[in-house]
Amino acid sequence: MLNKIKEFFRVVGELKYIIPLLKYKWPDPDDNASLAHTFQKTADEYGSNDFMYFEDEKWTYSETNEAANILANRLVNDGIGHSDRVVLFMENRPNYVISLLALNKIGAIGVLINTSLTGAPLIHCINSSDSKKCIVGDELSTSLEGVLDEINIKNKEDIYWVEDVGGGCPDWASDLNLLLDSSKKDNLEETNLVTAKDTAFFIFTSGTTGVPKAALFPNTKIIAASTNITRAGYRLNHDDCMYNCLPLYHSTGLMLGLCACVHVGASTFIRRKFSASSFWKEAQQFNTTAFVYVGELCRYLSFQDPCEEEINNPISKMVGNGLRPDLWDCFRNRFNVDRICEIYGASEGNGMFMNLLNKDQTIGMTNVELALLKYDVAEDKLETDDNGSYIEVAEHEPGLALVKIGPNAVYNGYTDKKASEEKVIKDVFEEGDRWFNTGDLIKSMDVGFSLGRKHYQFVDRVGDTFRWKSENVSTNEVAEILNSFDQVNMANVFGVKVPQSEGRAGMVAFNCNVNEFNWDSFSKFVSESLPSYAQPVFVRIIEELETTGTFKLKKNDLREEAYHLDKVSGNRIYIKKPGENSYILLDEEYYQIIQDGKAGF
Repeated sequence: MLNKIKEFFRVVGELKYIIPLLKYKWPDPDDNASLAHTFQKTADEYGSNDFMYFEDEKWTYSETNEAANILANRLVNDGIGHSDRVVLFMENRPNYVISLLALNKIGAIGVLINTSLTGAPLIHCINSSDSKKCIVGDELSTSLEGVLDEINIKNKEDIYWVEDVGGGCPDWASDLNLLLDSSKKDNLEETNLVTAKDTAFFIFTSGTTGVPKAALFPNTKIIAASTNITRAGYRLNHDDCMYNCLPLYHSTGLMLGLCACVHVGASTFIRRKFSASSFWKEAQQFNTTAFVYVGELCRYLSFQDPCEEEINNPISKMVGNGLRPDLWDCFRNRFNVDRICEIYGASEGNGMFMNLLNKDQTIGMTNVELALLKYDVAEDKLETDDNGSYIEVAEHEPGLALVKIGPNAVYNGYTDKKASEEKVIKDVFEEGDRWFNTGDLIKSMDVGFSLGRKHYQFVDRVGDTFRWKSENVSTNEVAEILNSFDQVNMANVFGVKVPQSEGRAGMVAFNCNVNEFNWDSFSKFVSESLPSYAQPVFVRIIEELETTGTFKLKKNDLREEAYHLDKVSGNRIYIKKPGENSYILLDEEYYQIIQDGKAGF
């Protein structure tokens, strides 16, 4: 009872942060509201304050603003204007941030390319954007050079090369540094023509389910997100410093990280890539009080042995997505994080959930009109009743999340209109209504006293749930359980087709020390921890799990390769045969029995 009373007063205390949000008015379409306007205002107020820390570099707000103005002037002189598109292909570093700001200052659209792309996906992203110019970092020049003959930006004058550590400008590009006029450092008149409705960036989906698609990010979305996340998410101010190692070509690192800092004049430590071994040392060195995360980073940090730097670490608040329930309490308690604001929302989507009340294991609440509908995972489609109507799920049951499209939940979609429409479901409850299909299964949950606001929990991505033995199996829930076995490192669970069997059999891939792995203990753990239908039939030992640039585990190739011995690149496959309790190595003889449909699953 005492704990409930304490929780009541704690939650009531959150109102002072939430009430201002309820009064927040989104910018009008023609307002001068953009990242550039916010940055210039912050530079006027906190110009001498440190803005960016990177390796051995330190940039103040004023220095960064001047550098962005110098670059923006160069772009204008070279014919880049309002709504023109410019590819930005560079790792996290100050020049990337300066380029983002410069493009926004002149109303150009930054086409933000995943730094891990090469070959066909890179060609697709560049050509589909119809960009006039490309700004490329030296560290990625080899990747770009490999596709020069197939992209629609070919002239040397249209490819700006930005120096990095070592290396010289290739003959197919122009050295940007030699083109800059350092005297042109004042704010530009062109910024006065930039409005809230203008598109600021194209941000590509991660490509976990196919070809990356460019989502549209207008200035109004950036301003609203950074306002809400700083006030009610982090509770950030100009005295804070944020640890940001997420890619700035993605909305989490850019909007929830960089733009949030700009909004309040906070500083940020940026890193090219995440390093679990360096994380706490750098957190202490730069006194990072805030952390923008994805769940996989938290899991990596939890895998590390305890270190001296994590004790009394400065991080007290964090915002991000994907922190799974099995890790939540462990992470909060081990690293003494006071505030975890889990958020949920697709880059291309029209709604956001936020854990504003700092509850545990929840994506929080939302202001959008939400429908959770029954979904047949075996048939991969929404269920309907005898009248052909969609069926809403009961409380605390998972359902496909749809967000109604309307004036308060605008759907910007992708640059590809056909792809945008494919994410819309019409006539759900009444003729003519339109709903954004998140593609995710979500459920409501009981979090105790919460000001009467319903809270939710992410369950699974559609396609990440499969059906086996007439039961639905959640890949994320199975992975969470398997990850608690101390010899399993980052389980990736998926379903695979088996001849003469209905549904999909469970399979897990993870890396481990195979020579020391205790299969008897693991087999016993699986049998005791999971119902029979959820126990993986196959186990693949893999050297390294492939992830997207935002640390999402990739499943497509693993599903395709499945347990097929001729496709798994020499990896060992283990199997739990029907009626057996232990996993054994899959050999060619039994593999053929499976393929002949005689295994008896």
